Amino acid sequence: MPDYHRPLSFGTFLTPVNDPPSQPVDLARRSEEWGYDLVTFQDHPYQPTFHDTWTLLCWVAARTTTIQLSANVLNLPLRLPAVAARAAASLDLLSGGRVQLGLGSGAFWDAIEAMGGRRLTPAEAVTSLEEAIGIIRGVWDPAERRPLRVAGTVYSVDGAKRGPAPAHDIPIHIGAYKPRMLRLVGRSADGWLPSLPYLQPGDLEKGNRTIDDAAVAAGRDPREIRRLLNVMGQFGSARAADKILTGPPATWVEDLLPLAVEQGVDTFVLGSDDPYSLQMFAEEVAPALREAVAEHRGPGAADLAPVRSAEVRARRRPGIDYEAVPARLTAIEPGDARFGRVRNTYMRGGSPGLVLQAGSVQDVVTALEFARRQQVPLAVRSGGHGISGRSTNDGGIVIDLAGMNEITVLDEARRIVRLGPGARWGEVAAALDPYGWALSSGDYGGVGVGGLATAGGIGWLARQHGLTVDHLRAVEIVLSDGTLVRADAEHEPDLFWAVRGAGANFGIVTAFEFEVDEVGDVGWAQLAIRVDDIADYLVRFGAVMEAAPRDLTCFLIMGATRPGRPQVAQLMAMVDCDDPDTIISRLQPLADTGPLLDQSVSLTRYASVMNNASPAAHNGQGDPVARSGLIDHLTPAFTSGIAGLLDAGTSYFFQIRCVGGAVGDVDPAATAYGNRSANFSVIAFGGDRARLDDRWDALHPHFSGLYPSFDTDLREARLDDAFPPATIARLRDLKRRYDPDNVFRDNFNIRPEQAVTG
Repeated sequence: MPDYHRPLSFGTFLTPVNDPPSQPVDLARRSEEWGYDLVTFQDHPYQPTFHDTWTLLCWVAARTTTIQLSANVLNLPLRLPAVAARAAASLDLLSGGRVQLGLGSGAFWDAIEAMGGRRLTPAEAVTSLEEAIGIIRGVWDPAERRPLRVAGTVYSVDGAKRGPAPAHDIPIHIGAYKPRMLRLVGRSADGWLPSLPYLQPGDLEKGNRTIDDAAVAAGRDPREIRRLLNVMGQFGSARAADKILTGPPATWVEDLLPLAVEQGVDTFVLGSDDPYSLQMFAEEVAPALREAVAEHRGPGAADLAPVRSAEVRARRRPGIDYEAVPARLTAIEPGDARFGRVRNTYMRGGSPGLVLQAGSVQDVVTALEFARRQQVPLAVRSGGHGISGRSTNDGGIVIDLAGMNEITVLDEARRIVRLGPGARWGEVAAALDPYGWALSSGDYGGVGVGGLATAGGIGWLARQHGLTVDHLRAVEIVLSDGTLVRADAEHEPDLFWAVRGAGANFGIVTAFEFEVDEVGDVGWAQLAIRVDDIADYLVRFGAVMEAAPRDLTCFLIMGATRPGRPQVAQLMAMVDCDDPDTIISRLQPLADTGPLLDQSVSLTRYASVMNNASPAAHNGQGDPVARSGLIDHLTPAFTSGIAGLLDAGTSYFFQIRCVGGAVGDVDPAATAYGNRSANFSVIAFGGDRARLDDRWDALHPHFSGLYPSFDTDLREARLDDAFPPATIARLRDLKRRYDPDNVFRDNFNIRPEQAVTG
């Protein structure tokens, strides 16, 4: 048999005795200390002297940190497949991706029947296991929206809900000996797990051949399938009986070597409850066997990279060279269990062909270098909240920066902090709060630093402290050619100017340095106002906010008009002040804009307001349409158009964010974020792109600009709306200098200005 060139791993096979109760747990913990990769337990639910294996696995998972866990093997006739699937996925999530699933079709049928299980014929046992594998994998695939239905002869489900997806792709290993079961391993399983004492000479070779032939017939690569082997033995001074390993460690190595290099075994699992034997095997046999295998393979021979399953390969998208993905990168493909957690953003569904998770600058450089060679769109994601939807795509590559989530105070005296692009603003607010600091950063704690801090940042403190980009003092950015540069007022000042408002077009920022503000307790209010005349109300709201002191920032939300129900304006306001009387005086004009239906006012911390995000993975669906605009004043002509938009149901969500104040104090030419004369940023969501565009385009004469992060319209004219003429001209020139090949084009794209010839 061929050597599959897999790296060797080692495990323990422990008896789940319950007297004393802690024995198997203690041995499992010591297995981890001795360096084993895997700990397993037999599963005999009818045995009163044994712990329930699944309960034991859960307890062991809680008492260990790195070792993989599995039944050896799970007694399927006494465990419903759909329930076993959820149990395995849950434990995998709780343990950080440490579960393997060993399955057995059943044995000891009298005992199984006595426990209420069904006795199966050998043929039924094979069928039951194949049906169970289909059900288990179906439960693990929540990305498939349809309910799970399997009409089996032994196991059936009819409309079962899918999920949860496990933390990683849980391998399914089958304990099998007979040809029909071995063919099932080749068709459907991830590993073969026999026990050496039950094998006759030649059984491993025949078994591997049967598995490999079945795998090829099923369109699989035999190298996908791991070959595990339970071994038993006793250390001593001399070799003894056949099959049972005996003698000194060197003899064990001599006996195990041909199993690895001639029979393809890559995982040896020692069945023993003797601490001495377990430690001896880990410390003497395992490293020596690894050396012997490496020597046998010869100089320069490398372990085989994990072969992706046929199912995963079948879901790959065209235009991506998956086999060339650099090994240092964490790559998640559409067929992977984790894909459902990274495919979508907060607001929309995505279906990228590959997600590359970066944890360091070098990862970013490597991922970008790989992505440049592919013929697909490229998205860069920090937190994945983005309204514009540009942090996911269909069939392209996403470079995910969530793992780069550093939050560090660099200079307490100057209030300088360093933030990674993957940090989320709720986490940043919580980290700054003990210092009495805050950084205005949007309205939702789940937004990632990277996207907002390269676009603008219109948050709860904007009128008092300006935009997020106004506090940026330096960035470290990977350019399109893979070069890492620092940009600040002295180094690459043009690039630093461009990053503050149009950064997504110029590179991938891997670190931000901000000067943050001193912010103590703040007033936080939520008001519900009945609106009888939308146009009139918005005019009055705008006048109140333009006259308001800048320590008050307010956002307004309205929905589509519903027949027979009053329109309601939801106001959320922050007052950067800790004096209750001042807070009330700031809020009173807002409360007087109409009949007050509900109110909530509190003295709180900025970090508490930003603690409004769920830590769950984003699971947005569909493709929402959003349009944005910056406007100086809420005039009757403009607000009448908004009233028509809401009355017609064209927009189901309309928001006004108040700016002005400190935002307008900054020279419009100081950053790429232009149009600082605006007192309001407005945004509308709609379900029909054509209808929303038609009404929004009619409002175009009222706008002085737009905020790209809130707009899904990719028409070229939107660039001229987003940036004043001098700004867009400068940006195009800088694009030619820093990204001449337009690598960062799958966003609100600024095309490189063509060089003048002639």
